[in-house]
Amino acid sequence: MYRFDLELWIWLLCSGFALYKGYQYYLAREGTGAVGCALAASCALVFLAGRIRSLYYLQLSFKKIDRMSGAAFERYLSQQFRRMGYRVRFTEASHDYGADLVLKKRGEKIVVQAKRYDKNVGLAAVQEVVGSVAYYEADRAMVVTNSGFTKSARYLARQNEVELWDREEIRKRFHIKD
Repeated sequence: MYRFDLELWIWLLCSGFALYKGYQYYLAREGTGAVGCALAASCALVFLAGRIRSLYYLQLSFKKIDRMSGAAFERYLSQQFRRMGYRVRFTEASHDYGADLVLKKRGEKIVVQAKRYDKNVGLAAVQEVVGSVAYYEADRAMVVTNSGFTKSARYLARQNEVELWDREEIRKRFHIKD
């Protein structure tokens, strides 16, 4: 059975509630005021859903992070980087040229390869993000994972000045408690 993620459930509930309330208002009063009220309620609920999603991602433990899909891990990182003051842009799911997120802050552009893995991240992730620096015209690159890195990945990252964030670095930077 397909498992909805929290974001989709919130969106469905908020949209349904806004439509229901707008329809009730329309039946009671009719006219363009009802449509405006329904539209305003929908916008407010969508904003609220985004805020709830943000709060949800900011309080996660590693137990939940370790069960995420790769896409959910990218969304999690985007919320954490936004909290740190970065503007975050997602790359396309396919043909991302080695980066999942593009961060901007104070004129600096950083490409991020996100890896939600059960094992250590290898050389390929570092190679991919190194290739993405030129494509996205970035100043630097990072690979972020919920696990660790192989020795060869660490070596290549050092040679190419790629910043590596493993489980412990995420714990420190994002203040995660187990």
